[in-house]
Parts: sequence; C-alpha cells; structure tokens
Amino acid sequence: MFADLGIVLVVAGIALAIFARIRNLAFGALGWGLAIVGVIVTIVGGSLTVIPAGQVGVVFSALNGVKQRPLSEGIHFVTPIVDNVILYDARLQELTLSRTGEDGTNADESIQARSKEGLGISADVTVQFRLKRDEAAQLHSQLGPRYIITVIRPQVRSKVRDAIGQFNAADIISTQRQAVEARITEELREVLERNHLELDSVLLRELRIPESVAKAIEEKQTAEQQVAVERNRLQQANIAAQRKVVEAEGEAKANVARAEGESKALKLRGEALKANPEIIQLTVAEKLSPGVQTIMLPSNGNYLLDLGALTNRSAVQSSTNGR
Repeated sequence: MFADLGIVLVVAGIALAIFARIRNLAFGALGWGLAIVGVIVTIVGGSLTVIPAGQVGVVFSALNGVKQRPLSEGIHFVTPIVDNVILYDARLQELTLSRTGEDGTNADESIQARSKEGLGISADVTVQFRLKRDEAAQLHSQLGPRYIITVIRPQVRSKVRDAIGQFNAADIISTQRQAVEARITEELREVLERNHLELDSVLLRELRIPESVAKAIEEKQTAEQQVAVERNRLQQANIAAQRKVVEAEGEAKANVARAEGESKALKLRGEALKANPEIIQLTVAEKLSPGVQTIMLPSNGNYLLDLGALTNRSAVQSSTNGR
C-alpha cells in the first residue's frame, strides 16, 4: 500500500515539475520535491509488509532463497526489491470430496472404493486440517502453495480406499463406520505430519452401496433378527418347562413327606392302641353317648365296663407319658 502511494507521488511530482517548466511557473521545484518524497515513500513502503490475521508469511530472498523463519501476524520490515513475501493461510481449512462437488456444483468428486468382499462403495468425505506455522517455510520449499492439490487431495482418496477395503460392506454401513473413520484418521495423520501439516478430523459424511446389495443386507439383517426372536422364545419356553419340572418335583417331594408323616402317625397310633386296647373301648363309648358312665358290651365274657374308671386310668397314663 505504501509503495503504491509512493509511486503515485513520484508520478504526480514529475508531472507537476514538467508542467511548471513548460509554463515557466515558479512551483517546478515543488514538483521535484514531491517526486523525491514519493521515491522515499516507495522505498520505505517496499520494506514494510503486513501479515493479516490468520495467515503466516514466508520470505523468499533473491540472494539467499527461502528464509527459515516465517513471519507472524502484524507489520514486518523486509529488504525492498530483494525479499518477496508469500502468504499462507494458517487457519483451519477443510477439503470435501463428495457427490455434489466441493463448490456445490454437480461435479462428482466422491471417492469410489471397494469393500473387503469386492463390493463397490461410494464415500463422501470431509477432511479438516491446518498447516504448522513454524514449518511454513519447509512446506513452501517442498510443496509450494498448491499443496492441497499435490498432497492432501490424492492422499485422502488413497487412505479412504485403503480403509474401506479392510471391512465388509455390511459392517461399514452398520457397526464399523467409526472404525473406518478412525483408521483413515490414523493413516492420514501420519502422512500430513511428514508434510508439515496437522490433521484435525476426518468426517465420513455418507457411505453408499448398490441398491441391490443394500436390499440383500437389509433382508439378511431382518432374518437374523427373526432368528434371534425365535431363539429368545425357545429359551423362554425352556425356562418355563424347567420351572414346571421343578414345581412338579417339589410337589412330589411334598406328597412323599406328607405320606411319610401320615404313615409314621398311623404307626405310632397303632403301637399306642396295641399297648392300650382299652382305649378302643373308651373311644366307642364316647362316640355312643357322652353322658353314659356305664355300658354293657357284648363279648365272650359278659361284664360291665366302668367308663369313669377307664377315663381316670387313661388320664393317669397320659400324665405319666407326659413326664
């Protein structure tokens, strides 16, 4: 900007001096003075360069070649005529390769790859990156301003194809999408690091497979889901059957326990009756009439049975057994 102003002053001063000489006017010296000021401004302006925000300047000297120390944002002094400053964008940049094209046109720049089983897959990818400020001079010397075309674009295509080729198509569009993204990121980061660039992220925007293949994969997944449902139902049926078996076994054991208890009770009662046969007579008498104290029972030997005596005897025996 200053150099342009200086050139304008030089031209204006010379024109004014020539006009004054032709017209024999007194301000010819003023014109030459203005021209001298223009030369000074041009020289000073040529030694000043402004690096805008978000950019870095690489200085190329006609005498020494590329200077290894890049210029950061702000105003810097350089050698006029000898030094030339090349600006590089140091902010986050992105490269998009998609079906619609990076500029929104219909130019198809999507990446065509093949899965592990050889199926064609079309991928839309966005790569975000930035150059390393401290290595801008090396990047300029080795790659130049067209580094996106010469390095990043072909490397992105290559690494995406390599990563997709490691997975099956069904896995890529379902469960392994992030794994593909991670593999691309890892391999591409190594390449950019070697070329003085820093990878920020890789975004798989869209993955497309042939419609017939997608339909077949969908049918396969549906069948697998149905098999899983049927397997779950079978497991539930087996669990229900096992529960019924357990319940039946429990019931059978309970019945056995009850039968054993009843058998033991009957055995004990039989032993008690055998030891005390008069209890039978007492039970019969109690059933006949609670109010009868003496009863005649037909037997081979006719006798009278005193129920009161039997009752007292039974009570005494029960008391003795309780002790």
